[in-house]
Amino acid sequence: MSYDTNTDFSNLPAKDRILLTAHDLFYRDGIRATGIDKVIAESGVTKVTFYRHFPSKNDLIRAFLEYRHRRWMDWFVDAIKRHGGKPGGGLMPLVPVLEEWFCNPIYRGCAFINAVAELGGVLPDVVEICSMHKQDMVRTIAGLLPENESRQRLAYAAATAIDGAIVRAQLESKTADKRESLQSLSVLLAALERT
Repeated sequence: MSYDTNTDFSNLPAKDRILLTAHDLFYRDGIRATGIDKVIAESGVTKVTFYRHFPSKNDLIRAFLEYRHRRWMDWFVDAIKRHGGKPGGGLMPLVPVLEEWFCNPIYRGCAFINAVAELGGVLPDVVEICSMHKQDMVRTIAGLLPENESRQRLAYAAATAIDGAIVRAQLESKTADKRESLQSLSVLLAALERT
């Protein structure tokens, strides 16, 4: 997934500039840590323009999560194909997919796990949006498994293992030659495939 926090958004319409600026700031610095004034300043809009498009920070948070969902899922599906994934072909392409993501210099974990941790008790619809994202991820993973009665159960187990690897990768050194999170995930996915 290509992210460039130095991207020039100045030629975009105001609403897109606000959303893309918020996307980068919310992902990099956290949702609570990013104030509306910072989004306004970095997107180059006035307060009036900001509030015309997003009446509250909560509206911007919802838009950020919906945008992030579409962007991340498009990348995930494409990355699976690039790493040899195919319907019924097995789970192992997920390891290099995640390695690609984890090695991104601005990797800061899963925006949806982070959002639930930050806001789950305050904004219940954040949990709903994040749950929808995880359900789409499970459906995509299920497509890698052969069709049988245990397909959904195994896809859910794989998604849970992936979420654990995502969190674990946040704790690892960016320069680690062998990422423990990916090694552990590889072992778990191989075991799930044998189930």
